Amino acid sequence: MNLAATIDNFLEMMSAERGASKNTLEAYRRDLFWANEELAAFKTTLLETSGDELAKILASMQHDGFAATSQARRLSTLRQFFQFLYAEGLRNDDPSSDIDTPKKRANLPKIISEKQVSNLLDLAEANAKREDVSPAEHKRAMRLHAIVELLYATGLRISELVSLPVRIVRGAPDFLPVRGKGSKDRLVPLSQKAKEAVSQWLELRDKTSGSTSPYLFPAHADQGYIARQLVARELKALAVEAGISAHNVSPHVIRHAFASHLLQHGADLRVVQQLLGHSDISTTQIYTHVLEEKLQSLVNEHHPLAERSHAE
Repeated sequence: MNLAATIDNFLEMMSAERGASKNTLEAYRRDLFWANEELAAFKTTLLETSGDELAKILASMQHDGFAATSQARRLSTLRQFFQFLYAEGLRNDDPSSDIDTPKKRANLPKIISEKQVSNLLDLAEANAKREDVSPAEHKRAMRLHAIVELLYATGLRISELVSLPVRIVRGAPDFLPVRGKGSKDRLVPLSQKAKEAVSQWLELRDKTSGSTSPYLFPAHADQGYIARQLVARELKALAVEAGISAHNVSPHVIRHAFASHLLQHGADLRVVQQLLGHSDISTTQIYTHVLEEKLQSLVNEHHPLAERSHAE
């Protein structure tokens, strides 16, 4: 078997059947060629290796100072590759099957409070209503108001938000159809405040340059819509104006706040998973730390043993 051709076939399958992005495919390619180079020290190749040899090259990553997340990513790539070889009849075993995934610490998401989000939204709305600014400043403020309302109302990834087609928001719909990672579609609800902010932005957008663009937030750029980095900068500036550290605010932090605040108010974890577009519930479970204090309070208040303790 020719390794390069086999890897190309694997990547073609990952693109066609699983919707892997260009960046993901390039990461797979790098991981596989890295593994093959490392296996040369054992006088074998990626197509012929044993599980013991795979385990050794992955263990070497730890010695070289790689994070557990990097080790786990490369192991995931190898597992998918060997599953492809097995399915295609190119191997009759999967040498990666017995290798344990490196344990990694779950990084708790950075969260801002409901009060801080409320301050951001109120300030964005106030700035959008200001009359003592230039037309260009007014347009930026109107756009940012719509963006912040949408971020907090939907929990969209910033990449999903900036590329929203304008057609899906016309008519003030109650739900937005969103295409997320892996070309997976989902519906996210819109709050009344978000619908109003988007409607006001649309009214202005349709009267100015970019009105013929297919995107809700058009820009003179190759992709046709505003850059994520621009939104991040404007959001941080808004945070500073609201008296919040710029370090604590980003589009992703607003997404975290959306999920955490829903859970704090009793939303089901599976529902939050669906709204965020997570394919694996374990990804959503990083938000459950926000419930620990609430759950402890519930147990202390309502558990029969707690009542006995108070009585004694």
